[in-house]
Amino acid sequence: MDRLDALKLFIRIVESGSFAAAARDIGVGQPAVSKQIASLERYLGAQLVRRTSRSMTLTETGQSVYEAGLRIVGDFSELEASVGHGQMSPSGLIRVTVPPVFGRLYIVPRLPAFFARYPQVCVDLSATERNVNLVEEGFDLSIKSGPLADSSMHARHLASSPVVVVATPEYLDKHGRPERPHEIERHACVVFAPMREPRAWRFGNIEGPGQYVPSGNFRTGDAEQIRAAVLAHMGLVQAPGWLFAAEIASGAVVSVLEDFAPPPLPVHGLHPSGRRLPNKTRVFLDFVAEVLAADPRPAFVTA
Repeated sequence: MDRLDALKLFIRIVESGSFAAAARDIGVGQPAVSKQIASLERYLGAQLVRRTSRSMTLTETGQSVYEAGLRIVGDFSELEASVGHGQMSPSGLIRVTVPPVFGRLYIVPRLPAFFARYPQVCVDLSATERNVNLVEEGFDLSIKSGPLADSSMHARHLASSPVVVVATPEYLDKHGRPERPHEIERHACVVFAPMREPRAWRFGNIEGPGQYVPSGNFRTGDAEQIRAAVLAHMGLVQAPGWLFAAEIASGAVVSVLEDFAPPPLPVHGLHPSGRRLPNKTRVFLDFVAEVLAADPRPAFVTA
């Protein structure tokens, strides 16, 4: 095994969390993996990992080698692509996480145009609302809607989505149209409750508390069910504009309390920091930004 292959193996060990997992990934025995890392350590003249029967940790040198290795391997991969095609031609598999409804509405329908532009790139799309550890779980990119938690990931701001309160005309004809935020207390609300806790609705341009906790007969942590409940005339909901953009445009739902809208919600693309962004990932991220910029209000305000 040459030094570059050994470096790739070391990176795989770090990101999979163990020698055994890396060995399974590449289809060899664990002793062979241990032998190659020992050879790399002898070549570098330093210990890279500390191993016990139950855990593996990087030494300070190992962490430095891992971070440098990511850059070296990334640069070499782009060099191979450039030489192999006479110009930079993105290729390979991208593993991406995306909120389920966001992916269904804004990513999947546009993929044919992406593949026509980059036929050698494959996209593995994983629909999930949870916060994913990209490195540990082997993802290249995550598209996230909403505020970001503290993270070691690099975040690119792609667009923002206006926050809207909507209901169907049928619901508003029957129950009236709220004119001020406190009037939602007299209305049925479709309650978004991730982790079983209702999420407060935020408002701007008002005196006093800028948020209200909605109440209603139906609560869910699933955005698709939020859409279905509102379209079934079950009440008001506050949501990012992208979730109901088509229905607002068609008149299937009506936006209310527009004068009290809070700041828009950001949409970010996240990828691991400390490594060079592969060309295949960069062009996909650029493509998503292009898609969002082409879908203006009420869905998005571009970054």
